[in-house]
Amino acid sequence: MGTHELSASLWRERELLELLVFKLTEEQLLLTSGKARWLQYATQEVEQVMNKLRAAGLARSIEVSSLAEDWGVDENSTLRELTIHSTDDTWRDILTAHLVAMTELTREIQELRDLNVQYLRVAIRSTQEALAQDGSASGTYDAKGVTENSLATARMFDLNL
Repeated sequence: MGTHELSASLWRERELLELLVFKLTEEQLLLTSGKARWLQYATQEVEQVMNKLRAAGLARSIEVSSLAEDWGVDENSTLRELTIHSTDDTWRDILTAHLVAMTELTREIQELRDLNVQYLRVAIRSTQEALAQDGSASGTYDAKGVTENSLATARMFDLNL
């Protein structure tokens, strides 16, 4: 019975990993389209999925440990090690498929995360450069309410990076 529970746990974790890929892609689309206004919500959603993944990972660890004990293998075995010790070819194939899919999703998540960090750094740098180029002196006002700086130029900042 332990293999069924482990497989169900792995399916839940895979679904959460796919949801995380979606949320990171959504975050990336906001970054590349300049819709930084909504970025905080996308980031919160990523954090919520991460919290669910932590719980799912813990549940998987418990299932792996329980199944390892049933199979007479070290209870601290990893999923990869447990797959090797499977005596049933069907379950070995199923567990291997889960492992391969989760490894691929994890790689995709790392790539998306790294790319999003790059986009964030570019946005921060652009904002800092725009603010630094302002260069307008604050000046002081005279009796008529006019600043000493006679160059009155309008500046527009797009902070929705």
